[in-house]
Amino acid sequence: MNFASVDEILQFAIDKEKEAVGFYTDLSKKESISSLKETFRELAQEEGKHVKLLTGLKKNKKAIDSYELKEIQDLKISDYLTDQEYQEGMPIEDIMTLAMKREEMSVKLYADMAAKTDDNDAEKLFNLLVQEEKEHKLAFEKMYDDYLQEQGN
Repeated sequence: MNFASVDEILQFAIDKEKEAVGFYTDLSKKESISSLKETFRELAQEEGKHVKLLTGLKKNKKAIDSYELKEIQDLKISDYLTDQEYQEGMPIEDIMTLAMKREEMSVKLYADMAAKTDDNDAEKLFNLLVQEEKEHKLAFEKMYDDYLQEQGN
């Protein structure tokens, strides 16, 4: 993927986040188990926060320069899980796996793009996107780990 500007990168990322909002919203409508419906609604809301962040950055690109990059812990739980397709009624741990793997793929995508660009502004933006996706991945990994502990695993 080649981008001609920071605006194109931001629009690409916004579109990806909107797709994720739609994905989880659709799942919330299909799921018959109320707790899973709520989980999907929460996931859609989290992705919606990314849409708002990126839309704000698109309107004020100077905010990218002031964005503080930090190291995000990686529990690497998703590294040992296999990707799966959603199936109605699937267990919550599989849904969390699905969410973790989606975030993991986004982290890899943006990290690859950051490594391949020669544009300093684009690299900073890609690294910002990596950080945001890592934060979501970490939240899902913690949720997954907590859930397994509650189950006695």
